[in-house]
Amino acid sequence: MLTSIFGAFKAFLKRTLQRLAVYLLAVFVVSPLTISLAFAEQKLVAIEGRTMGTTYHITWVAKSSFTAEQTANLQAKIDLRLLDINQAMSTYIPNSELSLFNKTASGTAQKVSAQLYRVLEMARKISVQSAGAYDITVGPLINLWGFGPDKRVTKAPSAEQIAAIRKRVGYQHLKLLADNKIKKEADLYLDLSSIAKGYAVDQLAKIVADAGFTAYLVEIGGELVSRGLKPQSQPWRIAIESPIAGRTVQRVVRVDDVAVATSGDYRNYFEEQGRRYSHIIDTATGRPITHNLASVTVLAENCALADGLATAFLAMGVEKSYLYAIDNGIEAFFIIKGKTGFIEKMTPGFAQRIVQ
Repeated sequence: MLTSIFGAFKAFLKRTLQRLAVYLLAVFVVSPLTISLAFAEQKLVAIEGRTMGTTYHITWVAKSSFTAEQTANLQAKIDLRLLDINQAMSTYIPNSELSLFNKTASGTAQKVSAQLYRVLEMARKISVQSAGAYDITVGPLINLWGFGPDKRVTKAPSAEQIAAIRKRVGYQHLKLLADNKIKKEADLYLDLSSIAKGYAVDQLAKIVADAGFTAYLVEIGGELVSRGLKPQSQPWRIAIESPIAGRTVQRVVRVDDVAVATSGDYRNYFEEQGRRYSHIIDTATGRPITHNLASVTVLAENCALADGLATAFLAMGVEKSYLYAIDNGIEAFFIIKGKTGFIEKMTPGFAQRIVQ
């Protein structure tokens, strides 16, 4: 079983940099001679802010009469919702629901909010369907290898250290009971950083849609949802970053009416005696993975699912991930480390969205 999630803030910031492998191309060009009356009555409204150790950006198509005060009111709702999500799922807020549960002893049952329970359900479903490649309990192993908040190590831990920590890892030790109650049957430490951003994107998109907007793009730290089209029926587009140093663009992709998430392993690692250790951990061994998948971008019906699957796919490797994607109707784009450079592989549906 393979897995990858980030244990805490420091690793989460690094992971955010990786996952900013997807960034927005929200620029469109039109000739003044072709601006229609309908276009003249529309405008793009954009807001931004900070959350979850990264930034959020939201752009939507509004009537030209939409005011700055209305924009501020909508952003206030968005910021309040983000505070609520963080209070439920953050591992760096000491009194968040998740932090309080993490502090409880093995055998403890605790009632949690409906939204936290729902995200735990989604995480468990991905864990089961990916045969454990996705696991929100892997934080202690992430920390042991120096990719968590404790410290940055440059030496691999001993076999004895790995064996001791593995006893604290395993999604099957978390029980989801009736009435929004959860129970740990081991000394678990849960970390939802591999799905919470995606869930937050979905929730912010709902706020924008409930406000009456049908064309928008919502993004948090590179994870995003888009709906509808920009003015003059232009599609939303994103650029997928190449693993090559210098933040060059690998591909430009049309992403109308879809959720997108990206995960990569090409920035967060350390080297010892000429060997590179990735932050992606194989929980079957307690050691970093050794396959050659550098980055994966996933398209899905919602961003929580895309977020979790991007993490799972990166842990699984390209062969297993590609088969999973085909069998389950998931569109995905893989960048693979070859002997002389990077190789692309993508599902047929993803190929249809390639712009350049």
